[in-house]
Amino acid sequence: MTRTSLLFAGTAILCLFFADFEILTLNPWQELRRMAQGVLTPDFLAVYEIKVAFLNTITFAFCGIFLAILSGSILAFCFEFRPVRLFCAFIRAIHEIFWAIIFLPVVGLNSTCGILAIAIPYAGIFAKVFAEIRQESDQLPLKGLPPHSHPISKFFFGVFPVIYADLKHYSSYRLECGLRSSAILGFIGLPTLGFHLETAFREGTYSQAAAILFCFYLLIASLKYWVKEKAVLFYVVLSFIVISKEITFSWNNIIRFFTYEILPWPMRRAGVSDGSYSLEFAPGQVWAWIETVMMEEGFPGLWNTLILTQIVLVGTGVLTLMVFPLVSRHFQERWPRRISSYLLIVIRTTPEYILAYIFLQLWGPSMLPAILAIGLHNGAIISHLSGQNADLVRLKVDAPRKKVNLYFFEILPRVYGQFLAFLFYRWEVMMRESAILGILGLYTLGFYIDSAMSDDKMDKAILLIVITAMLNMGIDSTSQIVRRRLKISSKLATSS
Repeated sequence: MTRTSLLFAGTAILCLFFADFEILTLNPWQELRRMAQGVLTPDFLAVYEIKVAFLNTITFAFCGIFLAILSGSILAFCFEFRPVRLFCAFIRAIHEIFWAIIFLPVVGLNSTCGILAIAIPYAGIFAKVFAEIRQESDQLPLKGLPPHSHPISKFFFGVFPVIYADLKHYSSYRLECGLRSSAILGFIGLPTLGFHLETAFREGTYSQAAAILFCFYLLIASLKYWVKEKAVLFYVVLSFIVISKEITFSWNNIIRFFTYEILPWPMRRAGVSDGSYSLEFAPGQVWAWIETVMMEEGFPGLWNTLILTQIVLVGTGVLTLMVFPLVSRHFQERWPRRISSYLLIVIRTTPEYILAYIFLQLWGPSMLPAILAIGLHNGAIISHLSGQNADLVRLKVDAPRKKVNLYFFEILPRVYGQFLAFLFYRWEVMMRESAILGILGLYTLGFYIDSAMSDDKMDKAILLIVITAMLNMGIDSTSQIVRRRLKISSKLATSS
């Protein structure tokens, strides 16, 4: 583990020499004071005027998660087949914002776009997690069933009762994630909270921005009080009823988009020019087009995305090692630990896209806002999990009394394996976040995808999105290999 940690740390240090940390704003501290003043004087009256955006944020999340659970459950039954696993890995490797970008030309800026942007990648996530939960479940109840029982009967009578609690818990967590995804979809124009939050930041009305964020935190914190098991189906039905009037769907547009408009430009050039919309089989020209896109945008975007991700990965790890003792009972008393926990909740509840946008207002477009945003968001998540893991450690009678010695010689050695597992498990997520933050002006893959969309070059945008997905799939596979070789697990299992 030490050798692997040093290898990744050395890689991150090397990446620092290629990273862009330039601060472009003239007086960031003045802007920071204005933001602080807005936090202290939130304008909640302005929030009432955007109540429809709050409703959209909730309905998009409920509808998207419901469709994702249905699709993911079906895919989970077939997850042992390699094509299904690859398909699920591909769709979950593309960020929700990228999915929204794909559907924008097809269905426009409406509910359908937002719901599909959440449902598709989350279906891939649910399929993987549900399949893993089913495979790792206790198989003993199956022995009590008749030997020739139908597979469906075996599942519902022998497996489902055993895994139901885990499925419910994970689905609840994903609903919270779905609300965050729904909110940030507003940053590309969809009518959710992100749209009004971006407007408030652009206009410098930080009191309104603070009020929106506070209400969003309240929404997330209140989920456990109003999202009850018996009421979930009611909320889903109500959400579909609310958005039903806004749904627009045209199979002709979809077929045209996926069979013509996303094909490489050399294949469509002649058909667009003469108005016949025919296709030309030109492999040489297509290959030249791909080479041009890769050299001018693909490789620079890949390079910057990888640089940013590796710095964030190690930075998140360092931050976690510094912070998790603040939420552990072995190092803090009750009230300091509770205050630290609440602070971590706020940071991890704030979508990394919103954090990056805030830092961008302070320092301008460079890797610094992205590093801080992704590092803080993921660091808060992993610190929370590592703190829980540390609390499971039962101290020995001769454990050191000094907290420094207790940390380095007793707690850290016993939780370090799980800490690495958490970190590498989030590696692929950090890669997706690094790519998508390019939309804010960083020269990662998201920047070139957004530029292609602005120029109405969907063929180029789709090519770059596919490259992003392949990169994420590669990182996910590498992470699994590293965890397997180190024989580490992300389960909280340090109580021994």
